[in-house]
Amino acid sequence: MKFESTAIHGAFLVHTDPIEDGRGSFARSFCRREFERHGLNPNIAQCSISISRKSGTLRGMHYQVAPKEEAKLIRCVRGRLFDVIVDLRPKSPSFRKWFGVELDGSGRKLIYVPEGVAHGFLTLEDDTEVFYQISEFYDRESSRGVRWNDPAFGIKWPCEPRVISPRDKAYGDFRA
Repeated sequence: MKFESTAIHGAFLVHTDPIEDGRGSFARSFCRREFERHGLNPNIAQCSISISRKSGTLRGMHYQVAPKEEAKLIRCVRGRLFDVIVDLRPKSPSFRKWFGVELDGSGRKLIYVPEGVAHGFLTLEDDTEVFYQISEFYDRESSRGVRWNDPAFGIKWPCEPRVISPRDKAYGDFRA
């Protein structure tokens, strides 16, 4: 596994390092020791799967507040998506900045999202499936979001979303 820093403090692209032979390939996508060595939260409280039937489906931008903040490890297992994170930590050197990366079903690239950073994605293909490893249990009272097109962040999405939940559309303007 290789860890590549992003523009968001504490967020990393995690590249798998497959070993290939006549049967196919094998690679680690998570290793507690490697995550600890990089100062990342290695706890996994739950895993979730998201399947978006239509290209242009936007999910996000979601996060949880203290004391239930969550770190996430995101992997696209089928299809293709544009994954975005936004730093909402006021004391972070990357506060209010965003970072986006394309992930695809090859699963060779994952993104680690630290606590206090909102996460969302836009599908670029039909039937896109995403696998999340999450450090904290879902907590409705701690669940929050920021709007995908909030001018406070200026996220440059690759295309206009076509499917968005009413909840994700309704988030107000960001206030620090």
